[in-house]
Amino acid sequence: MAKRRANGEGTITKRADGRYQAAAYVYRPDGTRTRKFVYGKTRDEVSDKLIEMQNKTRQGIPAATSAMPFGDYLTYWLAAIAPDRLKASTLNSYEGLSRLYIRPALGKKRLNRLSPADVRMFLAAFKDGCLCCLRGVDAARAEEERTCCAVGRCCARRPSARTVQYVHAVLRSALQQAVREELIARNVAKIVETPSVQREEVRPLDAAEVRMLLKTARDHRLYALWVLLVSTGLRRGEVLGLTWADVDLATGQLRVRRNLQRIRQELLFGTPKTTRSIRTVSLPKRCVDALRAHRAKQDEERMVAGAKWKPLDHQPSGLIFTTGTGRATDPRSLNRMLTLLCAKARVRRVRVHDLRHTCASLLLAQGVDARIIMETLGHSTITTTLDTYAHVMPTALRAAADRMDDALGFGDVDPDE
Repeated sequence: MAKRRANGEGTITKRADGRYQAAAYVYRPDGTRTRKFVYGKTRDEVSDKLIEMQNKTRQGIPAATSAMPFGDYLTYWLAAIAPDRLKASTLNSYEGLSRLYIRPALGKKRLNRLSPADVRMFLAAFKDGCLCCLRGVDAARAEEERTCCAVGRCCARRPSARTVQYVHAVLRSALQQAVREELIARNVAKIVETPSVQREEVRPLDAAEVRMLLKTARDHRLYALWVLLVSTGLRRGEVLGLTWADVDLATGQLRVRRNLQRIRQELLFGTPKTTRSIRTVSLPKRCVDALRAHRAKQDEERMVAGAKWKPLDHQPSGLIFTTGTGRATDPRSLNRMLTLLCAKARVRRVRVHDLRHTCASLLLAQGVDARIIMETLGHSTITTTLDTYAHVMPTALRAAADRMDDALGFGDVDPDE
């Protein structure tokens, strides 16, 4: 005879429709307990779900219920589900968007009462709203920080197209898990299309501005980094995650296989953004020369620092771009460095990421095929490349049309003659 389960261990039974169900007491977000059911096609499947549910209860993680406020469900999803499925940087972004924008607007709605209209109206208001107003920043703090809406005046900081997409992605991902757990019948965020937002036109540096910037940066201790960013289009985290083992100066190639990001107060090394981001990039001769000079300078810095050369415990050995004491470089510090360089070079102030756009624009102007640029930048699809840099492609398209004339033997000759 099978041993009877003790009180609180949960029960598994077979339903009339042939499926199995299990029930156990779990914690609600308010700390009280309730009985929750899980379902599956086999007893083993239900048993696994029951064990997972009970493990979360032992850890004090509240279980989701269909009638819980959506804000509480987001808390549950971000704490119990998302960490196992999202990169640390993505999870950090999702937590921020949820805390600042989604919970204030939709947090009090019941999970099973959330409708497509709720999501649609929220996204429309978010797209057209001021970011600081949406966060509920009070006027006194806004005036103090000079970031937002003083009394009677709005700073008009609208969300970017990317931010609107991210907010919608958070809603879709969270509600899809609720569908998997059979808390709701459909994902209402999937039904709603992301509202169209006017994309800000990318304004990369032109060739003359790049020459001025690099000329000014020649005496900078990270000169090789600026040359790499402009010449190869690496992302900020990718260039800071490079080690000397990733670079072959003899063949002029480097391998992108990790990145560095600041998550809250910690510098973390991880895998690149997508599988296509793991790539091999060919280096122009100027990059090779700059890296050789940088390695010699780094060796000198290590000797001068002596015992003060103390890399972080978790950083990979042989990092190319470090501080003067061998520690990984904080990605945020590059923004400050570039701002000073732009001012000194008397060129437009740009972000570090704009140097990636600059690289793509320069390659397009030289007639390099868009697919080659996609591989160089590590874009996941060629659509990303074409959509992002369509504004700088007329020159390349004109050149292609002229080459077609040459191929057909027209050149400057009137084809009707």
